[in-house]
Amino acid sequence: MKLDLIYDVLTKVYREEEYPALAEQICQWRGSHPLAGRKIFDATPVFRNTMMKYAALLEAGAELTVGFGRGIPYDAGIVEFLKKCEVRIADASALRDCYDVVLDCAGANTDVKAKYGYVELTRSGLERYRNCAQPVFLADNGHIKEIETSLGTGDGFRRGMIHFGFEDFSGKKIVLFGFGKVGRGIVMYARRAGAEVVVVDDIQKVTVPSGMEAVNLKNRSEIESAVQSAWCVVCATGVRNALCGKMDSKVLVNSPAILVNMGVEDEFGPDVPEERVLNGKKPLNFVLEEPTLLKYIDPTMALDNDGILEILEGRVVPGLNNPPACLEEKILDTVRRAGAVALELDNLEKMR
Repeated sequence: MKLDLIYDVLTKVYREEEYPALAEQICQWRGSHPLAGRKIFDATPVFRNTMMKYAALLEAGAELTVGFGRGIPYDAGIVEFLKKCEVRIADASALRDCYDVVLDCAGANTDVKAKYGYVELTRSGLERYRNCAQPVFLADNGHIKEIETSLGTGDGFRRGMIHFGFEDFSGKKIVLFGFGKVGRGIVMYARRAGAEVVVVDDIQKVTVPSGMEAVNLKNRSEIESAVQSAWCVVCATGVRNALCGKMDSKVLVNSPAILVNMGVEDEFGPDVPEERVLNGKKPLNFVLEEPTLLKYIDPTMALDNDGILEILEGRVVPGLNNPPACLEEKILDTVRRAGAVALELDNLEKMR
């Protein structure tokens, strides 16, 4: 395993304050090798910063297989680089193997066999594991994932729009479907850039910041009116076909608005052509070399890795399991103490 080649790339790009949680794992696991001899399948979206996550697993002694594709965006260049580093990349044969633990994303690998259990990275994958009889550690179901999905994805939305030439948000109207973790981050970054944001959601279940307009998800006429006057329409519900039946799709397709999908699933639905949506309906930030900056995704990737030990050491029961608060606090303490994102955590707390 040519781990030194991976470090050579990463240390030229990232400062340690951008990955404090993974740096701590790497330091601890390099000496203790808690995953020695364990077969681990990791389907975290493959991009440059994901290699820091792999480094921790390899230092822990894991026999790592990296899964990619299957509907999840990835960087083909990084896949080829990992092959040169002698990291096993999943092929048809690898997908038929049985692993000690499978780290999944969006439930794309529920068919890959796990001896002890699964770790799921996303909210969208939760439903695909709901009836799983084995232990499932839900890395998404806690406060740590909010750093990635709110701060990181909000920043990724802004950078993705700039990539496509839409840098000036000042005075522009954005209609946002979904005010969950991802939606809150988009609101934060869009308003900071001077945009007017209208949130469409179940207004009995969400509370939007004061001074913002909210439209009830059940009010078809108000939704269509908001869309017709929008500069940009963003989907951030995390639900496949979320807009189907909520409005006349022709109003959406024929509007002058820029259309953006921020979830792994196609939230616009089949009546909206791929070419009508930026990045062909794939999450907007996945057009970037680094969809989510490492400083935002570092705590999530560390928690995802820790999920392996939670399963192997018997602290996770069959069925769905949220991250234990003590584990999250341990990681958050590291980020607050040594992380580049520490100052932004206060803004995140205010958006809850």
